[in-house]
Amino acid sequence: MSKKILRLVPVLERTGLSRRTLYQEMSAGRFPRPVQLTARSVGWPEDDVEKWILERIEARDAAMA
Repeated sequence: MSKKILRLVPVLERTGLSRRTLYQEMSAGRFPRPVQLTARSVGWPEDDVEKWILERIEARDAAMA
């Protein structure tokens, strides 16, 4: 289990989402919420982001089956 925290830009690069879409997905409960790192910074556990990506792939594959 990785303990790495990703900041916003790497999350956007990995997911292919725009900043606006990422925050909309979080508000709708469809993307993991970030963890508070300091009073003014947040990050996402790498494992949470990777799990979300894998779930999208699995949903695609299930829809094609």
